Amino acid sequence: MGLFSGIGKMIGGFAKAAHAKRAQRSAYKDRKARTSELLSLEDSRQDIINPYENTKDLSALASDLSGKLSNPFASLGVSTAAAEMQADQTDVALANTLDTLRATGAGAGGATALAQAALQSKKGIAASIEGQEATNEKMRAQGQQSLERAELAEGKRIQETQISEGAREQRGDAQGKAFAFNAGERRETDKINYTRGLRDQAKQRELGASATRANSVGDIAGGLGGVLDSAFKT
Repeated sequence: MGLFSGIGKMIGGFAKAAHAKRAQRSAYKDRKARTSELLSLEDSRQDIINPYENTKDLSALASDLSGKLSNPFASLGVSTAAAEMQADQTDVALANTLDTLRATGAGAGGATALAQAALQSKKGIAASIEGQEATNEKMRAQGQQSLERAELAEGKRIQETQISEGAREQRGDAQGKAFAFNAGERRETDKINYTRGLRDQAKQRELGASATRANSVGDIAGGLGGVLDSAFKT
């Protein structure tokens, strides 16, 4: 190697070393900054949540409706008004018949027949009234029973609706929280992975610059050897 070529190699080695040093310093700063950013991102990650932590027991919405039930037929009574009316009217009929017999001077047979006819008529009226009272009582009981069944069914429907809607709202709230958490988690993970990639790239540049500086030392040493060899030969 000649003198000038040795000097040129030395100058090239120094230039390469200076450029590699600047590149290594820049890569080092970049790597440190990315490392700090990565640590900050990891420290600020959202806390893990339990989306079902506010779920409540809805069993209190269900109440015992048996107290609304009753037996409307339990208090049905025997109608005595018709029987009492029948007895009173029979007495009146007999009294009137006797008065009529006395006034007309009719015989005992006519009086008996007349009394029997009057009594039979009153019995029919009494029986009709008694039947109507019994029918009305039965219809009132049936109407009350139908009303209570309807009220019970409506109460049950309202309870079931409240429980169902309450459960649906709680599921929706939990699912919304889970969705928001997962979306935030994906976004934070993507940002962390991106920053980690930039840090790794800076590390590779730093290592590459370090290797270039090491090679430049060899160029400088080789150039210096050429210069010295040329000087001794002369």
